[in-house]
Parts: sequence; structure tokens; C-alpha cells
Amino acid sequence: MLDLFSDEAPWVEAIVPGAVVLRRFARDQAATLLAGIEAVAAQSPFRQMMTPGGFTMSVAMTSCGQQGWITDRQGYRYQARDPLSQHPWPPMPPEFYLLSQQAAAMAGFAQFMPDSCLINRYVPGAKMALHQDKDEQEQAAPIVSVSLGLPARFLFGGLTRSAPLHPVLLEHGDVVVWGGEARLNYHGIQPVKAGNHPLVGALRYNLTFRRSGKYE
Repeated sequence: MLDLFSDEAPWVEAIVPGAVVLRRFARDQAATLLAGIEAVAAQSPFRQMMTPGGFTMSVAMTSCGQQGWITDRQGYRYQARDPLSQHPWPPMPPEFYLLSQQAAAMAGFAQFMPDSCLINRYVPGAKMALHQDKDEQEQAAPIVSVSLGLPARFLFGGLTRSAPLHPVLLEHGDVVVWGGEARLNYHGIQPVKAGNHPLVGALRYNLTFRRSGKYE
């Protein structure tokens, strides 16, 4: 049980209305989450996908759950099968699912039921351009984003690409949750700086839980 008066306890930090950081929320479960990532990647390896514009992403990705998010020349979308193997994506580990539900509830979004977990792997220099998470059919559900390993500067904007940005340093175990009026806000990750995390090494992992609402 968490001691809410301990210096090690998680706390909620607001970004904008509808978006919060749960500091240290996933830190105690990091080893279990990393083992889950390894198990998923053993079935569906990380790969650097191509954008519809023909650019190779600097971030390597894989997925688990009923749906996986992919990008290629045909566009951004969810699909039930890994395009590399044509097999279903690996099941979402129960620990992943429970953590995402608990984080969503703590942020004020009860009964979150994700059907997709996109796993991003960042090496130093990798980044994520500003974008909206808008490929989901059920946008009433929030986004839950878990950071593990090297720190990164998260940029959270508004409903237009030109809206002011709120920079947030995300560290190992931090979880960002956004939904409601902030659900379609632009966001991204600045290039990850070189470093070495004692548990993760020279990498940053991000678990992004969503409810795609797409079923085949």
C-alpha cells in the first residue's frame, strides 16, 4: 500500500484542464512492465515505421492488445494483426491493463478499458513530432502514457499546432493522462538526450494506452 505522506509517493501535477502528470505512479512496477515489454517484443519485434509521407520514424514501435497502431504509405490506422507476421498482436499483459485503469481513475477518468497499447522505444536523439491522437473511434476515452527509462521533455499544446506549448519533464515512472477537453490536444517529445538509466540503460520506453473502438 502506498504511503501518501512518503517522499516516494506519487502525486498529481496539472498540465492544462483535462491533462495531468501522475509523478512516480508506475515506478514501483517498472521491472514488471519492462518484463512485459520484453515478452511482447519477443512475439512482435520493435520496428521503425514509415509515415504516409515516406519518412522513417526515429522511434521504434510495437503493440499489444486487441488492436495495434501502425503507419505506412497507406496512412495511420489500427489493425488487429501485426503486419510483419500477419498474426494477432500479443495480448496485453494484465499488469499493463490494471496500471492503465488505475492511472485513468486517479486522473478522474473511471472505467477506462483500453484495447490497445502502443509501445515506443526511444534511443538518444529519437523524438516524436507534434501530433494529435485522433485515429481512435472512441475519443471519449482518455489517453494514458507511461514513461520508463531515460527522461524526456514532453510538449503538450492545444487544439491547433500553433497553440502555446507546455513543456513537461517526464522521468522514470511518470504517467501522463489526458482526456475530456484536452483529448485532442497536440503533443510530442523533444529529442531524448544521451544517458544511462540503472534499470533501462540508454533507452526510453513509452507505453500509450488507448481505446481504439475498432473491432474485426
